[in-house]
Amino acid sequence: MDISPSSFYNAFKSKEQLYKEATQYYLDGPSKWFARALSEESDVKKAFERLVESTAVAFTRDELPAGCMISLTGTHMPPSLTSVRKTMVSYRAMAEQLLVERLKKGIAQGQLPPDTDAKLLASYFGTVFRGMAVQARDGKSRKRLLEIGQMAMRAWPAPHNPNSSARAARGRTSTRARRTTR
Repeated sequence: MDISPSSFYNAFKSKEQLYKEATQYYLDGPSKWFARALSEESDVKKAFERLVESTAVAFTRDELPAGCMISLTGTHMPPSLTSVRKTMVSYRAMAEQLLVERLKKGIAQGQLPPDTDAKLLASYFGTVFRGMAVQARDGKSRKRLLEIGQMAMRAWPAPHNPNSSARAARGRTSTRARRTTR
């Protein structure tokens, strides 16, 4: 930054405070894509597919460091920086809560089975996204991140169709009836 230590501490109070301000800048700007990807699609599965795509793009942009500042920071901190770790934990929890809320909306709209565990599914996708951040930091391509995200989408709960179990039961009954009449 080319400023003296006294100027630095006058401006930011501490390195920790500067880091927290930089993180807030990241949340207010470069990471806005996350919430936008979740909200632009009316269908919850399409929203998560868009989020997978947006994640792969955001984590591999040339103008920013690879990966995600929120996902990758604060996992290994010395005791003197516990507050930075706690801040990052809270930001990751906020992101996961956005996932939970979008999934609950999908459940309420009948786009997911009513017994879908929104918190568990959000945690699963949060883990996938953090893993994609590590993969990006390790130099994996955007294409590879997309493949990882597409694989994760295969774990998506089957759509809820209340009539499908009744139809399946009727089908089994009629098959048995045909066998006994032969």
